[in-house]
Amino acid sequence: MMFDSFGYWVFFASCLVLYWMLRDRPAKVLLVVASYIFYGFWDARFVLLLLGSTAANYAFGRLIDSADGSLRKRWVTLAVAFNLALLGFFKYCDFFIGSFAALFGIAPDGLLLHVILPVGISFFTFEGIAYSVDIYRRQLRAVRSPLDFAVFISFFPHLIAGPIIRPHDFFPQLLHRAEPVDEDRRWGLREILKGLVKKVALADFFALIANAYFNGTPFDGAHVPASAGVFAFAMQIYFDFSGYTDIARGCARLLGYRFPVNFARPYLSADIADFWRRWHVSLSTWLRDYLYFPLGGNRHGSARTYANLMIVMGLGGLWHGASWNFLLWGLYQGLLLCVHRAWRTLVTRAGLTGVVDHRSLLPFWTTLTFLAVTVGWVPFRAADFASTARTLRALAGPFDWSFWAAHRALYLVPLACLGFCIVDRRQRLQDWLVERASNVSVATTAVACLVALELFAPLGSGIPFLYFKF
Repeated sequence: MMFDSFGYWVFFASCLVLYWMLRDRPAKVLLVVASYIFYGFWDARFVLLLLGSTAANYAFGRLIDSADGSLRKRWVTLAVAFNLALLGFFKYCDFFIGSFAALFGIAPDGLLLHVILPVGISFFTFEGIAYSVDIYRRQLRAVRSPLDFAVFISFFPHLIAGPIIRPHDFFPQLLHRAEPVDEDRRWGLREILKGLVKKVALADFFALIANAYFNGTPFDGAHVPASAGVFAFAMQIYFDFSGYTDIARGCARLLGYRFPVNFARPYLSADIADFWRRWHVSLSTWLRDYLYFPLGGNRHGSARTYANLMIVMGLGGLWHGASWNFLLWGLYQGLLLCVHRAWRTLVTRAGLTGVVDHRSLLPFWTTLTFLAVTVGWVPFRAADFASTARTLRALAGPFDWSFWAAHRALYLVPLACLGFCIVDRRQRLQDWLVERASNVSVATTAVACLVALELFAPLGSGIPFLYFKF
């Protein structure tokens, strides 16, 4: 069931009504059952995988919590190894077999296992690792209730594509079920409608142009230039993934749970470090806390810091998919972070911080950061190195104005969104709709969103959410 399908909203509405009709424990049972039904719609065979992962991580948590000394370390090592092995087998097994076969000139056909990738495995394995490590660090006690732990792992709004929920954020919410007040209901509905507009009306439009370019097919009877194709994908991936997150957070809030912010207007970042504080926040903070800091962070000199950044971002790239292109994308992001760190060091030593950070230069730095990030999306989207190189060469060539002139929505829509962000830079309009607007104003806004969806892109367009495959 896709978040932008009519079937999902029938499913969610049924869950919502039944959930608030039940008492605490039966309501949690309903959430787990509904989540497994939701997961089973993708591939019923992997319901057992989700159940096995949940049971194993619950057991590891109890074992780590009850142990001390070397035994405690042994259990957490086994817990992390279990989750990485699970992720490695289903996501990377065929990839590495094919890569080694190519390296030694062997035909891979007879070696590949043709393993099917379970949806959401990258997310629930990372949550399992975070749970075990937090218990090992004594930042969290093991959850005694198997039911509560099952809700944490399988809760359907974040099961397929995140955000990655941290145990210390979620488990306290299971202790006391607070029925949403009017502000919560407004907030949840606002996020759902905002997410649907982002996905259905915006991301799916840009997807048509991006797919046409990267698949080598015409769009509206015209050849798509590289500049338009790459820019369209930059818009698609933002509106697609942030739209999904908005819907997930809205659904969770209506069920009485709060998810953390996962996107904070990242394309308005003034530098690459700020971008990664705003983009896919749940993943970037996970990589920071469970990989970058354990590697030493920035505590062992510049050379070690740069190496850690490259390792973390390279692995973060591979987390997105079994492809050398994803590794290239991650290393590129790591290189940008290293260059930015070196640049800031030079600026500070030269005493030019006040000049470089002057507000008049903010549009320049924001534009430069956006261009650097957009170029980085090429290996993320391209099928292989050859396609990546071909696209980069095309971007370096003459600019094709004709396609942009014929399809003005390609740049007018982002400019309109930018204008809205500038006008509502502190998100006061959004907060007003939730906190102070009259019921008539809220209803009018909701109807306007639904009309926009019906006019520009009805539900069920058939274009899947990008992060469902990660």
